[in-house]
Amino acid sequence: MFDYKKHGQINPPARLLMGPGPINADPRVLRAMSAQLVGQYDPAMTDYMNETMSLYRDIFQTQNQWTLLIDGTSRAAIEACLVSAINPGDKVLIPVFGRFGHLLTEIAERAGADVHTIEAPWGQVFPASVIKEAIKKVKPTMLAIVQGDTSTTMLQPLEELGEFCRKNGVLLYCDATASIVGNPMLVDEWQLDAVSCGLQKCLGGPSGSGPITLSDNFVEHIRKRHHVEAGIRADHHQEGEGTRIRSNYFDLPMILDYWSEERLNHHTEATTMLYGARECARIVLQEGLDNCIARHQLHGHAMAKGLSAMNLELFGDKSHKMTNVVGVNIPAGIDGEELRKVLLLDFGIEIGTSFGPLAGKIWRVGTMGYNARKDTVLTTLAALETLLRIGGHSFTASAGIMAALEVYAESNSFNNV
Repeated sequence: MFDYKKHGQINPPARLLMGPGPINADPRVLRAMSAQLVGQYDPAMTDYMNETMSLYRDIFQTQNQWTLLIDGTSRAAIEACLVSAINPGDKVLIPVFGRFGHLLTEIAERAGADVHTIEAPWGQVFPASVIKEAIKKVKPTMLAIVQGDTSTTMLQPLEELGEFCRKNGVLLYCDATASIVGNPMLVDEWQLDAVSCGLQKCLGGPSGSGPITLSDNFVEHIRKRHHVEAGIRADHHQEGEGTRIRSNYFDLPMILDYWSEERLNHHTEATTMLYGARECARIVLQEGLDNCIARHQLHGHAMAKGLSAMNLELFGDKSHKMTNVVGVNIPAGIDGEELRKVLLLDFGIEIGTSFGPLAGKIWRVGTMGYNARKDTVLTTLAALETLLRIGGHSFTASAGIMAALEVYAESNSFNNV
């Protein structure tokens, strides 16, 4: 039985979240999420829904009408896109260069796809030519790909893929959870058919809402499986001729009906998360999308230079590194997990390790969203220097801090931007 006298209000310890996500949410987002609830069909609520759609069109750099939120974490948004578009037996090509390519594979297989994968070593990305050749060979219905994989800190180039997919009748889905607004994402220019993300990385919010954008081409494809539930179906509703989507909650055609002017009931919108998602986008666009990306580039570069100056080897292909998270090889003689534990408990700073073949071999240090600031970079570098020197790792004292300060001096930025 819960002892209400022993257990008080939730009061988590103060933490600086400098790992690969989640990060500390922007206080403005948390304030927005504390606003009063309204009914799901209240004009104020439907106005907020429409405003959120408009804001995220600018975030995704798209004119797509169907730009909206999936209630759930970023994985929910991924699953909604895949399960709604994949008919059982469809060929799906997935380039895997980290943990989250494996996730796309898992979800596509569960949706009944005939999945074909190509793999690159963790720490590398795919040349566009390799993916194009695989498309020619497999002839898939869909190419599903991750842009930024935090497990490896690598950023997959997408610029050449959309046009090629369109010419070959292939839908192109992209997971941009870890990369959006910290790295360029040009949905229309790159001709991407569906893109999903989450709030808990560079957008500066909590996990729990998954923004997506869908091209007309993608919507036409999934509308073939359109279904309206009994009990709300009216005479004018048209059923699609395709197979029914296997998930009710992640049925995108039904969710589109809910976000349309008809507001056909599907679920009760997660009002508080919508407030937060709206505020995340508003803050980024108020800063300026290009400025937001530049801020992530600046602080990510300062962090990487600082870590390198502490005689830590950066992991992976440096020419294809995400701006907002950097991986470093854990030096010989240092207990990586023990250092992370002390960093968290004594300094209140969290950094990450990785998964699979990289588990216990690298640390991942993020500079994302609200935490992409000069003070957080310098604080993290100072704490890491202290613990590395205690552990016997050799490097020049204050080298990390000085290297980061040089980056800021070169950028004429001595403010917390």
